[in-house]
Amino acid sequence: MSADDRDPGAAAPFDWNRAEPAPGESPPRPGGQLSAPGGQLLPSGGQLRLQLPSGGQLLPSGGQLPPSGLLADVWGAAWGAARAEGEAWLPFGRAARPVEVLDETLRDGIQGVSTVNPPRGRKIELLHAMASVGVDVVNLGYPAAGPRQFDDACLLVREIVSSRLPLGLTAAARTLAADVEEVARVAERAGAPIMVYAFIGSSPIRHFVEGWGPDFLARSVDEAGRAAAAAGLPFCLVAEDATRSPPDMLRTLFRAAVDAGAARLCLCDTTGHVTPPGVEALIAFARRELAALGATGIELDWHGHNDRGLGLAAALWAVAGGVERVHATALGVGERTGNTCLELLVDNLGRLGARAPVPRERLAAYCAAASRALAWPIAADHPIAGALTRQVTRRG
Repeated sequence: MSADDRDPGAAAPFDWNRAEPAPGESPPRPGGQLSAPGGQLLPSGGQLRLQLPSGGQLLPSGGQLPPSGLLADVWGAAWGAARAEGEAWLPFGRAARPVEVLDETLRDGIQGVSTVNPPRGRKIELLHAMASVGVDVVNLGYPAAGPRQFDDACLLVREIVSSRLPLGLTAAARTLAADVEEVARVAERAGAPIMVYAFIGSSPIRHFVEGWGPDFLARSVDEAGRAAAAAGLPFCLVAEDATRSPPDMLRTLFRAAVDAGAARLCLCDTTGHVTPPGVEALIAFARRELAALGATGIELDWHGHNDRGLGLAAALWAVAGGVERVHATALGVGERTGNTCLELLVDNLGRLGARAPVPRERLAAYCAAASRALAWPIAADHPIAGALTRQVTRRG
């Protein structure tokens, strides 16, 4: 199809932030409701409405508020009752196993124009720092990008194996057999299995620019799946820009991934576009579609960026929505305004009961290793590793 034959209207993105629930399904609300003595906090048109025993209502977003002391007492009682009942805004700590964290620093993190591709010694130092803060899986990079990327990936795998670091292995590839085969070469040379994270754009904007259609997408996913299977490697289909992709296109990709034997699906907020309601809607949709395909054993990843400053919030919401693995980078480095910040994600997940807590001193050491590796300064007000933050902590 030539560019002149394309309809520009076809490039309009879908907005999962405004997605309607499926028929017969109420909008998902993690954590349920908070109950206060004699009253209840109820969702009302996307806002919280406080139902008092007297029958009156307090609308925080409009109308007249009661005296601040009364409001604080009511909210405090509601929160205390909720905690006593084991309730929370988000259902953390309820999963059968902790959510996994995948460190994307050495792949997506170094794609940012303001970071550097670290020297190999620094990469190895950062691997050990990842293991020290409980990272489960590391992305080794993009071996098909060139000889250095290939050689570095081999070196990193050998270090992980020889040092017995408890890190699962992944590497990036396009949905091309040639890219997948480069990952297979790394696995063969290093003597360790690697999961292929094969990515393809799923949004109308990319399809309009490239002239891609559903048949091309399905063929590409099938090609990647066949190449991974031939090499004996598991693969994950990474749906780039999934948060701006229409349901029908995602259905095409999900079905192709299932048919190609994918072990996982990764939902990407590539432009940092999504809000928490959009996260919920997209994850619920993916679960329904996989169930309809009889593929409930496929696990979900979440990969987010921080263009609107919502990267951490979206990642936490994705965990609450039940994804099994969430991605992040050290210091939040990455393209444009960066990715979800890994040390803040790990710290918050530990506080919320979704993972084992990690001492802040260890997280600060991880930040320092990343700063050295990436030639990236740590902001003075960084919540964990900033000079001002640590100064206040010492004084406290």
